[in-house]
Amino acid sequence: MRIALVSDAWEPQINGVVTTLKRTCAELTALGHTVEVIGPDRFRTVPCPGYRSIRLAVLPGRRLTQLLDGLTPEAIHIATEGPLGQAARRYCLKRGLDFTTAYHTQFPEYLALRTPIPARWTYAAVRRFHAAAARTMVATASQQTVLEEHGFGHLVRWSRGVDTTLFRPREKSFLLAPRPIAMYVGRVAVEKNLDAFLALDLPGSKFVVGDGPALPSLRARYPTVRFTGFKHGEELAQHLAAADVFVFPSRTDTFGLVLLEAMACGVPVAAFPVTGPKDVIQPAVTGILHEDLGRATLQALRLEPAACVAHARAYSWRNATLQFLANLAPLKHSELTAPAPVQDAACY
Repeated sequence: MRIALVSDAWEPQINGVVTTLKRTCAELTALGHTVEVIGPDRFRTVPCPGYRSIRLAVLPGRRLTQLLDGLTPEAIHIATEGPLGQAARRYCLKRGLDFTTAYHTQFPEYLALRTPIPARWTYAAVRRFHAAAARTMVATASQQTVLEEHGFGHLVRWSRGVDTTLFRPREKSFLLAPRPIAMYVGRVAVEKNLDAFLALDLPGSKFVVGDGPALPSLRARYPTVRFTGFKHGEELAQHLAAADVFVFPSRTDTFGLVLLEAMACGVPVAAFPVTGPKDVIQPAVTGILHEDLGRATLQALRLEPAACVAHARAYSWRNATLQFLANLAPLKHSELTAPAPVQDAACY
C-alpha cells in the first residue's frame, strides 16, 4: 500500500510524536508498504511562537497539493492539527477522500497553560478538525474516554512500542552521583510540570535529561539538579538505565513513550494517576501512581526491576503498526480521479 503521512511534527524535531511516526514508518516499510512523509522540511517555515525549535510550514496548501497529486496514495493519514494537517484535511475534503487522523497531543491543556485561552474553546476547534476523518486514532483507553466526554467520535486505538534492544538494563555506574538517582527524561517545557518533581525533598540526586524552552529558568531555580541537556541513542539509554527511579510529573501526556523506555531499562516509574501513566504502568508492580509524587517516588524505589522489564517487552512496535494499518481508510482509485467541487470545503 502507498501511504501518505502528513505531519507538522517531523525531523529534526525530537519528541514522542516524531519517535512514534519514525518507528511506524520503519515497520511499515519492513512489512512491504511504501510510506511518503510530508513534513515541514519540504516547506518554507517559521518558528512556532513560544517554542522556536519547532518549525511551522507557511501557506503549504499549493505545494502540498502538488505532492499529494504526484504520490497518488492509497491511504492518507494526517498526524497533526497544524498548518500541514489543516492543508491536508482541506485537500481530502475537496476531493471527497477518506482520511484518518491521530490525537497525539493535548493541545487544549497545553494552550491553557501557556495562554488565557480556555481549554473548552480549543477542544471545540480540535473536535471539528477530527470530525471529518473516517477514524481518529488514540493511544490509550483513558485518552479515548476523555475525548468521548468532549464529544469526539469514531475513535479507534493505536498503541505504542519500545525498542528493547536499545533500552535495556545496564550498569548503574554510568552515572557517578549520590544514590538514589531520580530522573526525568523528555521535553523541558511548562506543560511537563517539572516543578512538581524538582521541588520534591528527596534523598540522593535528581537528573533532568532533555532540552526545551524552560531549561534556562529551571537551571537557575534548581542549582542542585543535574541538567544534562539533550541525549539520544546509546547515550540516552545509558543515562536512563543508570537511574534508580523515573519520575514523570506530566499531567498532559497522551501516552508517554519514555515510560516504556524507563521500564525496559529496569527502572520503575513514579507518576500522577492521570491519562498516559495509568494506562501504561502496572500499579505497585512497575510503578507507583499517587497524587503525592514524593511518596510515589520513594515507594517506586522498592519495586522489582525485572517486573518492569517484563512489562515493557509486551509493547511491540510491530504490533502497534499492525493496529495502525488496520485503522487506515484505503482510497478507491475512482476517489483519486474524481475531485469534488471546491466549494464543498469552503467552510473549513
